[in-house]
Amino acid sequence: MILNKGKILEILTDVEGESEHNKLCEKITFLMQNLGSVKHDKLGILNITKNGDTVDINGEILFSYLDKIRSARTIDRSKYYIQRLIKYIAEEKTGKINDINLNRWKEYDDIITDSLWVLERRDNSGVHSAEYWGNFIPQIPNQLLRRYTKKNEWVLDPFAGSGTTLIEARRLQRNSVGIEINPQVADMALGKLQKDRTIFSENYCAEIIVGDSASLNIKNMLKKLGIDSVQFVIFHPPYWDIIKFSGNKNDLSNCETLDDFLKKFGYILDNSLSVLDSGRYFAIVIGDKYSRGEWIPLGFYVMQEVLKRRHILKSIIVKNFEDTRGKRNQKELWRYRALVGGFYVFKHEYILLFKKGNKG
Repeated sequence: MILNKGKILEILTDVEGESEHNKLCEKITFLMQNLGSVKHDKLGILNITKNGDTVDINGEILFSYLDKIRSARTIDRSKYYIQRLIKYIAEEKTGKINDINLNRWKEYDDIITDSLWVLERRDNSGVHSAEYWGNFIPQIPNQLLRRYTKKNEWVLDPFAGSGTTLIEARRLQRNSVGIEINPQVADMALGKLQKDRTIFSENYCAEIIVGDSASLNIKNMLKKLGIDSVQFVIFHPPYWDIIKFSGNKNDLSNCETLDDFLKKFGYILDNSLSVLDSGRYFAIVIGDKYSRGEWIPLGFYVMQEVLKRRHILKSIIVKNFEDTRGKRNQKELWRYRALVGGFYVFKHEYILLFKKGNKG
């Protein structure tokens, strides 16, 4: 609902000053009747001029507040709910790392706060697509960027792939830089970004850089863009050698051993986090591996690499996946293999959330 902000606050302030509980409740009932439709609006709350002072409010939440005010058993309790409603309408309370208005936290019901993410279908809107083997669903960067960045801030993706993070960042009015080791994949990402003509495409940076995130001078790269640091980093590395992403020997998917993989990932981790502001957050999207009859907990090995650097683990999120290109149309086969081999078919991956430590 779009309301006349000044008028609704004036009415609520007047109601709060009422000394008799029954009259206070009568005024709230009259207010609710006026909010029902423009036709019944005698208070001028819904009759809004184009350039007026307005506020956009979730109607269900607004009526829930009004109903609590009206049904409270004491005048003090009613006035308590009025004060909360006034704050909900008039004040904006945000933290240091995002734009979420905590006075209106109930409106953010699409932001996940649980550690289990069950996402049934990937977002294929706009230029998002699933044709690239290594991309992840857009909902992951969407959720993370809304929780851990503000508008106009900078996001770094050292494994840019086909550009999913950069597309989401620009849609959310964030700036972003992606580094991709494979020139052909970088061209794919650039093509998507050029086609993604959102209303924010001209105002927010989304740069694709071809290079190795382990050795590229990221600080100099950012200086060319006129910035010194970033406010969030999202890593989505290869899950070791499950899929070979290029013929480049420096590509993590070409590592011969687990130790080699972790060592090279450590270089990328240190290089990327050197430009992340202290106290800000970063995330790693990673899965495990099954090889030669043994489950290899790749996600936990990667987590230990981060913890050795004295960063702070904030959450281990488990995200489901129901379908992959490698297992598509082979569910029965994989079920048979699991029964024969005594293992369980992968249906999850991890999102490891960290806060940069002072000594990281």
